[in-house]
Amino acid sequence: MNWQDCTRFTVFDTDSSRGAALIAQWRRDPARSRQLHVIALDPGLLPGWHRMPQRDAGVTLDLVSAPLATALAQLTARLDAICLRDVEGTDFARPLARITALGAQLEASNLTDEQVTALGAQGFVFDGGTQATRHARFSSRKPRLPTPPVLEKRAIVIGAGLAGSAACARLCARGWNVTLVERHPAPAMEASGNLAGIFMPLLSRDDNIPTRLTRAAYLYALRYWDTIGGIGQRIDGAACGVLQLARDAQHAAVQRSIASESAYPPQFAEWLEQGAAEALLGHPAPDGGWLFRQGGWARPGSVCDAMLDACGPLLTRRFGSGNVSLARAGEQWQVLDAGGAVLATAATVILANGPAARALAQAATLPLSAVRGQVTHIDAADVPALPLVLCREAYITPPAHGVCSFGASYDMDGDPHLRIASQQANLANVRDLLQDATIGVDAPLRGRVGFRCVAPDRLPLVGRLPDVDAAGGRERLRDVPRHRGLYGLLGYASRGLIWAPLMAELLAAELNGEPLPLEASLVDALDPARFVLRGRRMATLSKKPAADDDI
Repeated sequence: MNWQDCTRFTVFDTDSSRGAALIAQWRRDPARSRQLHVIALDPGLLPGWHRMPQRDAGVTLDLVSAPLATALAQLTARLDAICLRDVEGTDFARPLARITALGAQLEASNLTDEQVTALGAQGFVFDGGTQATRHARFSSRKPRLPTPPVLEKRAIVIGAGLAGSAACARLCARGWNVTLVERHPAPAMEASGNLAGIFMPLLSRDDNIPTRLTRAAYLYALRYWDTIGGIGQRIDGAACGVLQLARDAQHAAVQRSIASESAYPPQFAEWLEQGAAEALLGHPAPDGGWLFRQGGWARPGSVCDAMLDACGPLLTRRFGSGNVSLARAGEQWQVLDAGGAVLATAATVILANGPAARALAQAATLPLSAVRGQVTHIDAADVPALPLVLCREAYITPPAHGVCSFGASYDMDGDPHLRIASQQANLANVRDLLQDATIGVDAPLRGRVGFRCVAPDRLPLVGRLPDVDAAGGRERLRDVPRHRGLYGLLGYASRGLIWAPLMAELLAAELNGEPLPLEASLVDALDPARFVLRGRRMATLSKKPAADDDI
């Protein structure tokens, strides 16, 4: 591999079994590139993109479970080397050329003459060889996308909850100097301050965008947490499993069909009929449920602590800052406190402060809501013992430090105080879950109120923030004007635990000019500018004259 004198060298291989040998070869070479990024096909995994965290900060490994042409069409990367093994058809040639760097090397085995012709038409110049092994270089005369400029590796992150802590960790892992600005005196004092949050995937019959995004985030979080100490060790929690009960017989029938059609590996998701579910739970489960063996609960604050500790000396903490504002000073952003004093300056700012982001002028038009969530706490001795997290419309955790958490309410008001009505609603849901009317009778009002940051489509906002005033009549995401150097990690709703690591990894990869850890269609689904385009389309439709049959 010609990775000498490169900052980053990106390899695409159709055979994931070669990845370990390639990484070992790179490590042995004293003239190796500073970073190696390996992207390989692996059909044995669940569908989608799988970023596999590495303890070596110089190595990134992405495994992709998708057909070759589909994978290439969805990659956001610039390839320096390509290895093709026994591929079929020719539809891969054009998407491969689209993401190949000039001068990139291609090694292929068992190409047909038709495949050689197709690759040649896209700019790959072969230098002879046999059918068993052919070599080529990419020499397209078509203009290539320019290499993104190298940014000053210095950023400000606003908000020290799960979103902001993960952003700091993933940027510092890439050598960035980060200043973390938090209005409270410590991290995880708002929505990330609950005693226990649950982590589990999302399933659907059509494997839609929310399902695919949640699956990718969930699997990445499980892998990433192991690199910063692990659940139940450095992170307070337990991978005890989650049982999600069906709502009724009709709902169970739908879930049964999903289980049959999807054939998930049991370690990821297993459908349990009534007998198996009740044997596991020790309580009634008349319609069965999904068992997520790798799921469980974690205290979000401990996850924040572990991520911030992983940053080391590259992180500067500015806590207790109170409410802040943003101002431009030439090519830099300034973060100002309420008195106008400058707290931090950098060209890159990341808003990770949930609903509070809308208090900043540059983010005031983002369609984010603050949804109240009250969690109820009850002494573990007053709740039937559970071996795992149980959920349906609500959830209940096993004991954590002598307390079980129930919740959470979903209230559309701004009351920050505990209230009886929300407590009673939580208790009613848990009594229904366990079919036990005695739970929580005369229990004192204990718990916590937090405010989720929720977008209309319940998906996060990840990436450069749109400049709505300058947006005009744009039709494509790439054409929407953006605030220079201003990014968002917002809208995590009820899934902050699992959204935070992958969303931060996605943004950090974008800022660092690296291949992204998600397929392009999912990256677009997270773009904060999506709402600008939707608003324009809705306005256009509202102005369209009614057809005769609409009158």
